[in-house]
Amino acid sequence: MNLAHLEWPFFSDEHRALAVSLDAWATQNLKGAKEPSGREAVDAACRELVRRLGAAGWLRLCVGDDDVRLDSRSICLVREVLASHGALADFAFAMQGLGSAVVSLAGTSRQRERYLPRVADGSAIAAFALSEPGAGSDAGALECSAAPSADGYELNGEKTWISNGGIASFYVVFARLPDSRGSAGVCAFIVDADTPGLEIAERLDVISPHPLARLRFTNCRVLEEQRVGVEGEGFKLAMRALDIFRTSVGAAAVGFARRALALSMERAATRTMFGINLGALQLTQARLADIATDVDAAALLVYRAAWLRDQGSASTKREAAMAKLAATEAAQRAADGAVQLWGGAGVQAGASAERLYRDVRALRIYEGASEVQRLIIGSDLLRTMNTKEAI
Repeated sequence: MNLAHLEWPFFSDEHRALAVSLDAWATQNLKGAKEPSGREAVDAACRELVRRLGAAGWLRLCVGDDDVRLDSRSICLVREVLASHGALADFAFAMQGLGSAVVSLAGTSRQRERYLPRVADGSAIAAFALSEPGAGSDAGALECSAAPSADGYELNGEKTWISNGGIASFYVVFARLPDSRGSAGVCAFIVDADTPGLEIAERLDVISPHPLARLRFTNCRVLEEQRVGVEGEGFKLAMRALDIFRTSVGAAAVGFARRALALSMERAATRTMFGINLGALQLTQARLADIATDVDAAALLVYRAAWLRDQGSASTKREAAMAKLAATEAAQRAADGAVQLWGGAGVQAGASAERLYRDVRALRIYEGASEVQRLIIGSDLLRTMNTKEAI
């Protein structure tokens, strides 16, 4: 992987050393990995990647505690590097972070001691359960209920599109209190996978294979001590977790886009057409220029947002939304460009360009679709303007 951007002023020497070390590890441990075929193989591959990432110490970077604040630039660098080597490795790392982020942000000492070390060493797999059949982009419309009981709460309802569903050791579940509406009255709970009343209602298959499921809760009793944070403020916790990892989705997109650029350059240098190399054609050079410019522009937005958060900026919501929007859209264009340059070989099932095209597509949807990011950016711009006018 080309690491020239590490010279940018966003990074410390520790960040640079991290990226170089991880790239070397990934080259040795992930190179040549084939896409697993079939649900059992995908599950097994994901479990193994979590174990290996934990054993190598990389998962510690996506888990915070009282003494260690989540460092956005480190998380982004890890996701960029892993994505440039393989989609499932990036997925395994990212979901350990997002799945445990609420515990890192607001968990009690007991919750942190019980779950976070196991997430960090790869012996437990985490999952983030927010989306529902009727509440995806509109997360505030969730209907899964949490009725108070004598010793805690009783959960009823469904969650869907839950990454790591079916293989997770525990789920951080968001459910609403009776008679509450919108973002108010939502609570966050840690629900162990073997809790009675929790079942895997359906396993879901998508174009870029990874563990995914629909969950069903039927009179699922959760103790009071399993609630994370203040009662009724779970939605705020969910948004805080997503704000941290939204920028890292952009970083993963940059990693995929870099892979697309490398594939495109390889094709341009080796494919003969009309008696000359494909790269000698001006149309090819223009396409490579567009991809390379997209990659750098996306990376600059991603690491600006990560740097601002690490500097303690009060809010990076707009910058994170810009980073995710620009980077994921750029990655889609880069992957499409790589497929086009590879021609028929680019759409053959299992080809590197074809697989990359499938890996990239979901980035524009999960953790806030591109349309939602535009709404966030636009509304924040107007809010800022109105605030200035009021002053």
